[in-house]
Amino acid sequence: MSKLRVQSFSVSLDGFSAGPAQDLQNPLGVRGPELMEWVFPTRFFRAMHGDGGSEGETGIDNSMAEEGFANLGAWILGRNMFGPVRGPWPDDSWKGWWGDEPPYHTPVFVLTHHPREPLAMKGGTEFRFVTEGIHAALQQAKAAAGGRDVRLGGGVSTVRQYLQAGLIDELHLAVRPVLMGSGENLFQGLDLHALGYECHRSVAGERATHVFLRKRG
Repeated sequence: MSKLRVQSFSVSLDGFSAGPAQDLQNPLGVRGPELMEWVFPTRFFRAMHGDGGSEGETGIDNSMAEEGFANLGAWILGRNMFGPVRGPWPDDSWKGWWGDEPPYHTPVFVLTHHPREPLAMKGGTEFRFVTEGIHAALQQAKAAAGGRDVRLGGGVSTVRQYLQAGLIDELHLAVRPVLMGSGENLFQGLDLHALGYECHRSVAGERATHVFLRKRG
């Protein structure tokens, strides 16, 4: 049965998964890259981004990053994860942060309030823009996934919406030993226990502690 999974989602000790002042120069917000420093040295990340994967690290953090791409048939992204453009799309020139061949290699459903035609990219990625909300995006993604899982890529507000609706089946958090102080807080105002989630696994990696939550029962 197809699951909705959040994988390799970085969070600071004080609950922030993005820094403040996100823009074109700071897509993760100010100090945001500190949250991702567990994955940058891994062989998986370097290979995925064409930086010489054979020179990357192969420890626990690498295994956790690899695990996040297993059995995926589709992705869901919030609009901010797709790019910095706000409001109606001025044209079709913005095609994402990732160049001509994004790392998804599946259909990717982008949540937006403004219609846009699907965008086919190299490597099998096709961005499809959904204006009907989170439930419609999940329904379309599961249909496209063909029985495989759907990965929810973020950003923070998108993950929070799906958590509040109880739609996420599994959530992998890469907890970084840093204090952000400000930015986008993943947990603020959420009672995950009341929403039916439990922690069922915790693994200490080289630069992050990997915590896995799932729906109880």
